[in-house]
Amino acid sequence: MWHVATEKVWFKSTSGPKLAGLIDLPEGDVRGWGVFSHGFTLGKESPAAARICKQLAAEGIGMLRFDNLGLGDSEGDWGNGSFTHKVADTVEATRFMAERGTQAELLVGHSFGGAAVLAAARDAVGVDAVATVGAPFQPAHVEHNYDAVLSRVLEDGEAPWMAGGKSLTLRKAFVDDVRRADLRQKIMQLKKPLLVMHSPTDTTVGIENASDIFNTARHPRSFVALEGSDHLLTKKGQAQRAARIISAWADQYLND
Repeated sequence: MWHVATEKVWFKSTSGPKLAGLIDLPEGDVRGWGVFSHGFTLGKESPAAARICKQLAAEGIGMLRFDNLGLGDSEGDWGNGSFTHKVADTVEATRFMAERGTQAELLVGHSFGGAAVLAAARDAVGVDAVATVGAPFQPAHVEHNYDAVLSRVLEDGEAPWMAGGKSLTLRKAFVDDVRRADLRQKIMQLKKPLLVMHSPTDTTVGIENASDIFNTARHPRSFVALEGSDHLLTKKGQAQRAARIISAWADQYLND
């Protein structure tokens, strides 16, 4: 499907542990560079992350995708993170790209990662354009994922939690942080071109989230409906289609 070369990289999280990343290197002429923020507990190898980044690289846009704290190959404990931490590490990823001489002009986020790039964009180093795929309007939308253990977390301060086959620790500090996060002002003050992509039949993060993000944002803003796609973009061709749309949209914002 792809013959995209990848480079393994490491950079420090804002809290100290090393985060593992892959840079999908652009094929042919380099059109630009970007950073991808993955969904809630998904990681850099999730279908949306890997396929979107590889397709963008095939079209000349090199992409860094990385595992957040305690996920995949990254160091640290996921339970010590938070939405605020994810946002800060997304900014750190753009700083890392700038320092290695491949400044990221494009910031792309899927699901919870879409919320993170909206919050990170103003502080991101060198970023000129932002694209979200299946993003919630508010980070607290993820709370439905851990409903079953929420009462125990609030009572005891933490609880073990299984997410996608991973054994994680959910802490009250994470729950509180997510509940405090409010993207409304971040979106209103974005001052960068925004592409909102969402499936009308997304049963995980409803299409109304895309409407809220789009209506809150100021121009230049664009919306593309990913008809027929599921939330995780797992079906054949879905992630690649999203990437091709991002590639075409971002063209005028990339520093050739």
